[in-house]
Amino acid sequence: MLLKFRVANFRSLRDEQTLAFVPPPDEPSTMTRDLELSDGKALSVFPVLGIFGANASGKSNVLVALREMRKAVLTSYSSWTAHERLPREPFALDPKFAADSTFYEVDFVLADTGVRWTYGFELGDRRIESEWLHAYPKGRRQVWYDRDAARDRVFEFPGGRLRDRARLAETTRPDALLLTRAANDNHPQLTPVFAWFQQNLWDITPETEHRQREAYTAERLLEAHNRERIEELLRVADLGISGARVERKPGEQPRVQLMHGTQGGESFAIDWARESFGTRSWFALIGPILLALDKGAVLLVDELESSLHPKMAAEVVRLFQTPSMNTSGAQLLFTSHDASLLSLPRGGRLLDPGQIWLTEKDRGGGTELYPVADVDPGEEEDLTDSYLAGAFGGVPRLPAGKIGRSLRMTEEIQNAMEREAMGAGNS
Repeated sequence: MLLKFRVANFRSLRDEQTLAFVPPPDEPSTMTRDLELSDGKALSVFPVLGIFGANASGKSNVLVALREMRKAVLTSYSSWTAHERLPREPFALDPKFAADSTFYEVDFVLADTGVRWTYGFELGDRRIESEWLHAYPKGRRQVWYDRDAARDRVFEFPGGRLRDRARLAETTRPDALLLTRAANDNHPQLTPVFAWFQQNLWDITPETEHRQREAYTAERLLEAHNRERIEELLRVADLGISGARVERKPGEQPRVQLMHGTQGGESFAIDWARESFGTRSWFALIGPILLALDKGAVLLVDELESSLHPKMAAEVVRLFQTPSMNTSGAQLLFTSHDASLLSLPRGGRLLDPGQIWLTEKDRGGGTELYPVADVDPGEEEDLTDSYLAGAFGGVPRLPAGKIGRSLRMTEEIQNAMEREAMGAGNS
């Protein structure tokens, strides 16, 4: 499970920002799960976090940063040789940050061992400036390796825990991560850490891979053990769907028809191209959701409410929050503009204050990321009302009617300029 993510100097995330799935010790929550660690202790972890904020405040950049960290781990050894500069996007609104490194770090727990790990690195323009891996098998930190490109001896391996140390140090290029290099040779100790990145931080955005996700869900419909679950999720979406047909001819993608019920109890099939975009978006999301729940993976969803009714977005959150549905420790990290996800229609909270994170830009254009718990809302406070009223920050600083007034003012200025130009032409 993912415990914490830190990032700095990436896009609008100028200063170091921290996203935590672990609530502070003095803020207990009914939404957390107890995660058994290798030292015999239990750690409370949230299965769901939501990031809210105004447009262009940097919400999506948090997810993109996680995706870019994963991509670096998976591809630095094989792909980065083709680049003169390492692929990174430092903060662009202040020139001094172009020379600073981009920083990433994650804390996570490997499910099969219960060992907590911390892994991170810093990217410069042309080399890995630093890289580190720490383990906590008995609750105390073990430094497995530490890399610093500014030292004469770039790699250090305190305690001698890592096998093949000399070979790894000699064969890891300045522009590649040691973790990627080790996994390329199936290193027995480091490959499980590498595999965590392979199996987590799956990224879903509304504009990309929509057809591929539809095709993936259709493939799952062909599997008997998944068909019932997919059809049930289609039915509970209140889309009027009673079931699904799927067939696949040799060499072709599966062909899906959703069955729509009538008041008389009959069902009829609708051609896939005639289904609404909302229905197709929900169908495309079901496959990745079920895969994450089955594998215990971390799923990243940008704009969860995109093309989904708020009720359905809330149901996605509930799937990950419900222990009987989420039996493998899967986690959901999403962004959203939909403030209704903060509260339940009949009172109560869908998300605790520690699960609600806000993004807000400062005067220099840098994004600040913080949980609502830091604002210390009251136990009975309606989080939706308070958020929309601006009590927590993270909402547009836009007085009512300002856009309309600005447009009218612009039109008046343009009309005045045109009249002045016509007057000058007639004189």
